Amino acid sequence: MLKTGLAALAVAMMAGTTMAETPKAPWDSDILPPTLAWHGASEKLVAKPSDPWITPSELTGLTASPNYEETRAWLEKLAAASPLIRMEVFGKSPEGRDLLVLYVSKDGDKFDPKKPVLLVQAGIHPGEIDGKDAGMMLLRDMAFHGKDALLDKVNLVFVPIFSVDGHERASPYSRPNQRGPVIQGWRHTAQNLNLNRDYGKLDAPEMRAMIGLINKVQPDLYMDIHVTDGEDYQYDVTYGWAGYLGDFARSKATSAWLDNTYLPATQAGLKAAGHVPGQLVFALDDRDPKKGLGSSPASLRYSNGYGDAVGMATVLVENHSLKPYRQRVLGAYVLLEESLKVLARDGAALRAAETADRAQRPTVVEANFGTGFGKGGGDKPLRTVSFLGVQYETYDSPATGGKEVRWLGKPDPKPWSLPLFAAEPSLQLTPPKAYWISSAKPDVIERLRVHGVQMETLAAPKTVSVDMIRFTSPKIAPRASEGHVEIDAGPVTHETRSVTWPAGSVRVSTDQPLGELVTLLLEPESDESFFAWGMFPEVLQRVEYIEGYALAPLAEKMLAADPKLKAEFEAKLAADPKFAADPDARLGWFYARTPYYDDHYKLYPIGREL
Repeated sequence: MLKTGLAALAVAMMAGTTMAETPKAPWDSDILPPTLAWHGASEKLVAKPSDPWITPSELTGLTASPNYEETRAWLEKLAAASPLIRMEVFGKSPEGRDLLVLYVSKDGDKFDPKKPVLLVQAGIHPGEIDGKDAGMMLLRDMAFHGKDALLDKVNLVFVPIFSVDGHERASPYSRPNQRGPVIQGWRHTAQNLNLNRDYGKLDAPEMRAMIGLINKVQPDLYMDIHVTDGEDYQYDVTYGWAGYLGDFARSKATSAWLDNTYLPATQAGLKAAGHVPGQLVFALDDRDPKKGLGSSPASLRYSNGYGDAVGMATVLVENHSLKPYRQRVLGAYVLLEESLKVLARDGAALRAAETADRAQRPTVVEANFGTGFGKGGGDKPLRTVSFLGVQYETYDSPATGGKEVRWLGKPDPKPWSLPLFAAEPSLQLTPPKAYWISSAKPDVIERLRVHGVQMETLAAPKTVSVDMIRFTSPKIAPRASEGHVEIDAGPVTHETRSVTWPAGSVRVSTDQPLGELVTLLLEPESDESFFAWGMFPEVLQRVEYIEGYALAPLAEKMLAADPKLKAEFEAKLAADPKFAADPDARLGWFYARTPYYDDHYKLYPIGREL
């Protein structure tokens, strides 16, 4: 047995003390609502104290989670002892830690391509680490406790800690809304990035490594395990995907498989194990629990939105934060095991659905979800749902000066009937035949390559007639977001231009499996585009000017030579007194109508081949 810090933590906890270095403040008592009583058949999954392969978390009764080094040491020992498990490094974090992946298979070093692949990712938000400890238990049981038959018809790829630097920024004060583990990692990376906002833009080296891993193993099913926020309710394991029971989906055949095959099978398994599965939803109003629910929009920045855009079945799991860590880890274990079982039975049908979705070439790409992410998103509910709520009361808070909710820790005996709202796309984009990107934007080209986008690279300059977009009134966000200052494209105009693209430029056809992803990333009106993330700020600055001593006589000649221009100018003067009183603005008006003006100002530099 490993003599780790977790074993010491277990002893300290049994002695009624804590190893946390941060002293408790006078107000630092339990602020969470009462726990709902729970016992389930899945409790039999916990290893006995005498088991030589008991996991570090099980040593603490599933109340704590091992740090990075302890996790790695245990997994290295497991992989060395079992021919079913191979551990590799698939990337590096900004602070130099290895990103670990475990290949779990009966196929040896090379997967049988006929077998479906389940890729499970834990710790994209390291405070939400349930999947890591559940996965370690399941790997142990497949290696040594008779569950190796799970691998007869399916292969598993397991990432125990995705955001490793955030995992090591650990504290008992990381997740005040969550019941365990006792020490929790930090939500963001060492670069202060949220990895579950990075699937499209690919800023973080961790995310680039993950997309590389996805492209390498080509998973049939991708699971992203989190812990949710928000209100109290009876469900302990909630999960969803793009298109859940009629919500919006790009990959409709894949979504149908998840609805009709995956959902009933995994729900049955969870219920049999004593858990309460439910749909991943969020309260419309935290202070009015019965107002309604919202489902998470599958935007490209999130794992489920990325999976939907590339035709990969992606399940976003959110265990309930107010359930004890033990209960949540066991629920995650059961969901992982049931996912392997359903893939073994029906993986061929899923693969066929994904193949069909990737063969689609939509003539319209929908984008820009509404308010979304549990905040409404539409005037009409998608449907009415029966919701297993928890009893609560409201009280007058001296801190907020208003009514607050106090959860009472008792299941409401009568299910709530609540409207469920779903965010819907608000923009329709028409994909061109192809996009042209200049070699002057190597970072944009490289991000597309990391995604696995197919492209042609010019060996010599080439002149092409393309449609170009010009911005009329783009809006720069007042504050930074995820390492960028976002830009709203606003209204745009289109113009046809003959452009000579230099050697090294690329042509990106939309006639490819990732064509919809390409459109979302390159159409500037898409709020998930590289432009929207602020990667083209240079086009919003004008860099050439003309002095008044040259421009004033030029403007006078223009007025004398062009009666139509003169009439337009006089109308502008009459309509806009502020303009009329500003000599520089008046000269600027003329300058913009001369061939000296910078015609690349507010011109989006990516060409659209129609």
